[in-house]
Amino acid sequence: MELVVFGAGSLGSLIGGLLAREHDVTLVAREAHARAVNESGLRLEGAVADSPDRVFPAATTDGTGLEADLALVTVKSFDTAAAAERLATGTFDGVLSLQNGMGNEATLAARLEAPVLAGTATYGAVLREPGVVDCTGVGEVVLGARAGGPSALAVRLGEAFAAAGLETTVAEDMPRRLWEKLAVNAGINPVTALTAIENGAVLEDPADGLSRAAVRETARVARACDVPLSNREARSAMEAVAEATATNTSSMRQDVLAERRTEIDAINGHVVDRAAALGLEVPTNRTLTTLVRTWERGRDVR
Repeated sequence: MELVVFGAGSLGSLIGGLLAREHDVTLVAREAHARAVNESGLRLEGAVADSPDRVFPAATTDGTGLEADLALVTVKSFDTAAAAERLATGTFDGVLSLQNGMGNEATLAARLEAPVLAGTATYGAVLREPGVVDCTGVGEVVLGARAGGPSALAVRLGEAFAAAGLETTVAEDMPRRLWEKLAVNAGINPVTALTAIENGAVLEDPADGLSRAAVRETARVARACDVPLSNREARSAMEAVAEATATNTSSMRQDVLAERRTEIDAINGHVVDRAAALGLEVPTNRTLTTLVRTWERGRDVR
């Protein structure tokens, strides 16, 4: 299968690199990373089979005019619209979002003719340097129709991912899974980013109460949107991820450490916006959103 990974940073490079063991992959990446991959290949390190390993996907900085069976989108949520505009110049049988936050699939679908699938990925990844990506934890890729239900395209892509050795599930309940992931991110990302702690610390006093409150609020908003996600299910999912990635640095904390814009708008900010439209109060998510946005403005990255 021919695949394009649009936004080959940490996660995109890891997923793309693993897929390149079995498929023809093109990474759309920043200049230094693309140059290193073209010159010496992509080195996969960490918690992946056959690690360390070196694979040789193609790499480019130009995401226009590309053709492939699948475009895999892994850009930051605030770059989704720009990515869609560039992808619209190419030809694809399908597009899969593996991004954080909510609303990415709708943004892509509004601009692209190809069907858009939703997905989540719990693999841990850090781009150590141009041409080198470290898998900090083996997880799972879940994908399916963005509105739920069966999808022949999702089945086809799931088989392709599994053939490359990726832990993969094709799901028919993606709306619920997206909200569950949102709850996980809402409970872990801003707390770790604001307090400079690793993921596992959100399970300990005093951070645990704050994280669990953000998760409960997110689950309540999900139910108000007719998505069946209980407080217990959301809390259990957050706790399982925090425990499994206890020593990891969350993506939002990585952004803060690098003094770059975060995805707060598509995570806790999304909970705040949906709650406001429904007449619900989500004070914990509102406070976390305000604090991270204040930090962004203070660093002039917003």
